[in-house]
Amino acid sequence: MQSFSSDIEAAKALKQKFEEIRKAIGHIIVGQEEVVNKLIISILCNGHSLLVGVPGLAKTLLVKTVADVLDLSFKRIQFTPDLMPSDITGAEILDETRQFKFLKGPIFANIILADEINRTPPKTQAALLEAMQEKNVTTGGILHKLPSPFFVLATQNPIEQEGTYPLPEAQLDRFMFMLTLDYPSFEEEVTIVRNTTGASNVELSKVMTANDILLFQDLIRKVPVPDNVLEYAVRLVHKTRPSNPTAPDASKQYVAYGAGPRASQYLILGAKAHALLNGKYSPDIEDVKAMALPVLRHRIVRNYKAEAEGIQQETLIKQLL
Repeated sequence: MQSFSSDIEAAKALKQKFEEIRKAIGHIIVGQEEVVNKLIISILCNGHSLLVGVPGLAKTLLVKTVADVLDLSFKRIQFTPDLMPSDITGAEILDETRQFKFLKGPIFANIILADEINRTPPKTQAALLEAMQEKNVTTGGILHKLPSPFFVLATQNPIEQEGTYPLPEAQLDRFMFMLTLDYPSFEEEVTIVRNTTGASNVELSKVMTANDILLFQDLIRKVPVPDNVLEYAVRLVHKTRPSNPTAPDASKQYVAYGAGPRASQYLILGAKAHALLNGKYSPDIEDVKAMALPVLRHRIVRNYKAEAEGIQQETLIKQLL
């Protein structure tokens, strides 16, 4: 584990490590720079991310690559309609001496890839809730701590709704970011096809350890935030709530429920990380704005009027900004 003589030195090291991580991921993942940046920010802020995109956009590969570059233990859980909570958390079993022993499930790793998280019923989805919020699992009345750091990076397919169970708002709110992946450009797709149909085999170097991540997470929390930036973030979240007297017409017209206080917390945390990674030692309003879309898009619940008129969350957030 590295030690730094000052927080300024640590901040410079973080910026350098961030560039190294991006470069290493770029050997495997072509394009998607914005998604990669936000995914790294969520990890540095100790937050979970939900990746949404059509099949074949390398969501699973991206998560696996991030785990490789960060030298963290990685487990993939394929969510299916018949998956049980104990398949995720683990179960009590009788050993040879007829004593109950807890057999750890795949959730006991640093990075969990919850693949197609909306394919499993709410009972199984709920098995992740305690792990994501409390960073521990309770079975048979006994508390089991999860390894640190711990992240759930989930994927979701937006087009196939048959045999899926929409994530409840309480669980969506546990995710710091919802990141949407778009199709690659023509040039990017040519590069992807060239790279993946040849004989080359890329060896990834480990850029950051678990201890480094914990150190940088502490550093980000120490970053000072001016009052006007803090108030701007809270005011932005308040604008999403239609019951709020200061809410603009767009919220009152198209929003059923706005974002909760967790959104304000994540806006500020994300802004702190965004500032450090851009060579600043304190966030400004631009850093908060950069976090607005991924933090708010899954926390704004549209009403029937918005759905009927095809008004998307992104459109509403841009109006609020």
